[in-house]
Amino acid sequence: MLAVMPPISTATPPLLNVCKGSPWWNAIVESATVGRRSPGRLAGWLIFVLALTALNYASYFAGADPPDDVAYRYSSSIGAVVQFAIMFGILLLIARGLPLREAFGLRSPPSWGRALGLVPLALFAVWGAGLVYAQFLDAGEEQGLVPEDWDSSRAGAFAAYFASVAILAPIVEELMYRGLGFRLLAPYGAWVAIVVTGLLFGAAHGLLIGFPILSLFGILLGWVRSKTGSVYPCIAIHAIFNATALTVSVTV
Repeated sequence: MLAVMPPISTATPPLLNVCKGSPWWNAIVESATVGRRSPGRLAGWLIFVLALTALNYASYFAGADPPDDVAYRYSSSIGAVVQFAIMFGILLLIARGLPLREAFGLRSPPSWGRALGLVPLALFAVWGAGLVYAQFLDAGEEQGLVPEDWDSSRAGAFAAYFASVAILAPIVEELMYRGLGFRLLAPYGAWVAIVVTGLLFGAAHGLLIGFPILSLFGILLGWVRSKTGSVYPCIAIHAIFNATALTVSVTV
């Protein structure tokens, strides 16, 4: 069903050897490893993402809200593990035949200092945009996955939920969008990969009010992916974002 593409060469062209370490290295590192176009795999990835989006919007319009205590149920965490395991399995199927580290962006940035410097920049950008957006529309409670207060008697269940939302979700979602998705779209242009993965990331959450902010967040993550050539900073940003939202919800 999916087209098989030869493994991507990871050899660094001579020009990039000259430029490596220069101020322009981060900007061009992605172009050195975008590989060839793979329309079959891209089609499979798009079908998967759009199917997930359709399911989430169908649930949204059907009024299937999660329970108020979703963060305090072990079943929520177990369901998340199963869901993300299935998602990751499908991603591995789409990427079959590709070098996995290359396909998912699992490589260290050329400069960890620069990469880590982009983490607070992206976070403050999305938090600032969220504060402005909240003056007009409140997207905070639309998804219904953040608790309203702290229940110390169910701390164990909350810890499991926290791990699934702040660790597991960022890893799988970033591998899906800024990992494989970015890799498949990058041959069509860096900004195509940044914008398309960002918009699809926002849409896949199945929200209306939250769509603009989530899409902006996805675009910022894609920009970081493009600048660093790595999915690791994106996972870190996503994890901090989710962890902060959960922590604030039970402490403020």
